[in-house]
Amino acid sequence: MNLTSIDYLAIGQRLRAYRIAASLNAEQIAAELGISRAAVYRLEKGEIKKIETLERLAQCLNTTVETLLGVGMEYYPHASGFFERMRQLEEGSTRIYSHFEPFSYLLTSEKYDAYLQQMLLETDSTTVQGDKLDPKSLQTLAILSERKSHLNTHLPKIHNLIGIQHIEKFIHLGLVGSLNISPSTRMERVLAARQEVKYLLHLLEEKKDIVQVAITKQTIPSSTFQIFYNDSEALSVASSPFRLGELPNISAGVAWVSSSKEAIHHHQSLFDALWENAAKGDDALRLLRDTLERY
Repeated sequence: MNLTSIDYLAIGQRLRAYRIAASLNAEQIAAELGISRAAVYRLEKGEIKKIETLERLAQCLNTTVETLLGVGMEYYPHASGFFERMRQLEEGSTRIYSHFEPFSYLLTSEKYDAYLQQMLLETDSTTVQGDKLDPKSLQTLAILSERKSHLNTHLPKIHNLIGIQHIEKFIHLGLVGSLNISPSTRMERVLAARQEVKYLLHLLEEKKDIVQVAITKQTIPSSTFQIFYNDSEALSVASSPFRLGELPNISAGVAWVSSSKEAIHHHQSLFDALWENAAKGDDALRLLRDTLERY
């Protein structure tokens, strides 16, 4: 197979995301392939010369050559690899269409990351080892933080579709990983959730040329998704069962990324239909403020 027409950089990015998802470091991949660690990093930069190398890497990472080439669906059974792939795609995007509960993590404050770690510690899941998060979960948090930091220097236009019911639940429950917490902790977390909604309002007022939201009262999909564009070209669509809001989940489920034109078309059509009839601009701001006042 001739690799001259293939996007080498994209292959390298997928390799890195799949390596992270498999909880493998560069030394382990190097040992499996019989190459140096530096050679692994070069592969992840897109320096790939032979199809045989991709075949061995695909087997090592429990995927296929077609997926690494961007032909098939990319599947991620843990949030670490998925959010690394999201970070990569966001770096190359000029526009993002997003639907996450309660709203996009990219629009949360810097204080949110510490609360997210605390929420994950409160969950009864495999993410917790004793009184600490497991290494893979800590890696996920580091990748999320990197995503947000990168947007301080490269902020694509973000169109975030929000369901008002999700905002109401977010404020009502607060930033909690479990409902089995003390009343005083619950009150603190409810106040923290309110602050996040206020921060979102601040972003919408200060960066309205870059960040736009539409708030709908309609029922919206339970599966979250994000569509990536570079100017007018659609790059990919990603869908995820992972949650970064109240009662978060970063370990159970399978997320996917696809560059299929059909998948992108159907998700964009769904997004556009919900966006059209939702509150936008000043109406969205009023709806958010009214919701805060009611709670």
